[in-house]
Amino acid sequence: MKDISIEFPGVKALNNVNFKTETGVSHALIGANGAGKSTLMKVLSGAYNHYTGEIYFDGEKADIRSPKEAKDYGVQIVYQEVDTALIHYLTVAENIMLNEMVDSKEKSTFVKWNFIYKKAQEVLDSMNVKISSKKLVSELSLAEKQMVLIARAISRECRFLILDEPTAPLSNAETEELFRIVNELKQKNVGIIFISHRLPELFEVCDEITVMRNGEFVVKKDIKNTNQNEIVEYMLGRKMDEQFPPKENIVGDKLFEVRNLSDGQMISDVSFHVNAGEIVGLTGLVGGGKTELCKAIFGGTPNVTGERILKGKSLSIKRPYHAVKQGIALVPEERRKEGILVSESVAINISVSNINKFCNTGGFLNFSSEKNEAKKMIESLGIKTPSHETKVQNLSGGNQQKVAIGKWLVTDSEVYIFDEPTKGVDVGAKKDIFELISTLAKAGKAVIYASCELSEILGITDRMYIMYDGDIVKELKTAETNEEEILYYSTGGK
Repeated sequence: MKDISIEFPGVKALNNVNFKTETGVSHALIGANGAGKSTLMKVLSGAYNHYTGEIYFDGEKADIRSPKEAKDYGVQIVYQEVDTALIHYLTVAENIMLNEMVDSKEKSTFVKWNFIYKKAQEVLDSMNVKISSKKLVSELSLAEKQMVLIARAISRECRFLILDEPTAPLSNAETEELFRIVNELKQKNVGIIFISHRLPELFEVCDEITVMRNGEFVVKKDIKNTNQNEIVEYMLGRKMDEQFPPKENIVGDKLFEVRNLSDGQMISDVSFHVNAGEIVGLTGLVGGGKTELCKAIFGGTPNVTGERILKGKSLSIKRPYHAVKQGIALVPEERRKEGILVSESVAINISVSNINKFCNTGGFLNFSSEKNEAKKMIESLGIKTPSHETKVQNLSGGNQQKVAIGKWLVTDSEVYIFDEPTKGVDVGAKKDIFELISTLAKAGKAVIYASCELSEILGITDRMYIMYDGDIVKELKTAETNEEEILYYSTGGK
C-alpha cells in the first residue's frame, strides 16, 4: 500500500501511509486508538472506497473499491465488533457459508443444506472448535461468535487474513487455539495481519511489526530486533509512565451488597459486598460468569432472585431503568451493542443517561446545557473527537469507551460496574481509564471492576472475588495474592 490517505467529516484518518507485507508472514499492525490501523485495513478490505493512493499485489496495481474486489485478490477480514458482522437469527453454518451462498456460480433454486452444514462443520472441526454448525448464532457466547467469524474467513481460499483484535473476547485456551490456526495458515503461505493492543501475544505470534501514530506510518521492524518498551514509545511518541495510579483511596464502610443472587441460568446464589471508596475485582476465565453477574445486578436479565442492597436499603430492580434511578451504573463489555448509541452524536450519548438534568421547567431539552456538559466531558476525559456533534460510530474504539463511561459520570451514581472496560483500548487510553476509576474511588463511590486481565485486576483493585462456573469461589486481598493463585482458583482449584 503506497501513500494511502483518507478523510472523514472533520478528521483526516490516514495521511500518506505506506504498508508492506508478504504471504507466509504474520505481521502485527499496532498503534494507539485513533492511529488509523483499522481504517488502513478497511481500505485494503474494500470497506472504504474514497481513499487516495495505490495498492499493489505481486507488483501489479490493484484497484480495490469494494469488499468483493478485495476478496477476489484473496483478502479476508475478521472485524473487531463481532455482533455487527454476524446475522444472529441464522445458524452457524449459514453465517460461515454466507459468502459461498451469495457468490455461488451455480444458479439453483434450492439450497443444498446438507452440503452447507457439512462444509461448515468441517471448517469448525479443523479449528478444534466444539460448536454445532446447526446452532443459532444468537445462542453463542462472544468467544464462540469470534471463532465463527474466523471460520467464515478461512472457509474460502485467502492470501491475506486480517484479524482486528481477535483475542479480545477469547480465553487463554481459545487464544492458544487461535495461534495454532495462525501458524497452520502461515505454513499454507497465507499472510496474517494482526491488529491487537496485547503486546505480549504479538511478540509471541508475529514475525514483523508496523507502528502507526495519528494516521501516519511510524516504523516497521522485525519482532526479533525490538522489544515491548520500544514499541510502546513508538506508539505514544514518548516514554510510557507508570500505568496504574497509586492507591490513595480511603476505604470506608460497606456501601453496596449482593445477597444470594441467581439468574436462573449461569449465576447461582452469589453474595459479595463493596465498601465506599473501594475498587473490587470480579475475575476468572472467560465464561466464568462475571458478565452474567454484572448484568444480573443491573437488571439486564429477567427472573433474577436475591437482594441488592445500597446503603442498607434493599433495592427493587426489574429493569436497567430501575438500577439507574437507584444509583447503579454499568459500562458493559460489548460497548457498541449495549453501551453506546453508535449512530448518535457524542453530546446525545453523554446526556442520555440523565436526560432530566438537561431539561428546562417545561420538559424541553436545553441544547445549550447539553452541549456545554458534552464539551466539559470531552475535555476532562480526553475524548479525541472533532466536535461534540460527531457521531460516535466515527470515533476509535478507545474513544467510544470513554463516551460509554462519560455518560454515567453525569448521573453521579453510587455504584459503578465496569465489565472489561479496557477491551480493544490502547495503553495510553487504558491509563486514562484507570485514572478515572481511581478518581471515582477517591470520591467514595463503590467500584466493581470485572476483567479477565489479571495484570489489571492486580494493578487497580483493593480486593477481588474469583468466579468459576457461575459461582464466587474465593475472596482475596489484592496486596496478598499473585497471578498463579488467581489462576488456580479460576480453573476450579479448591
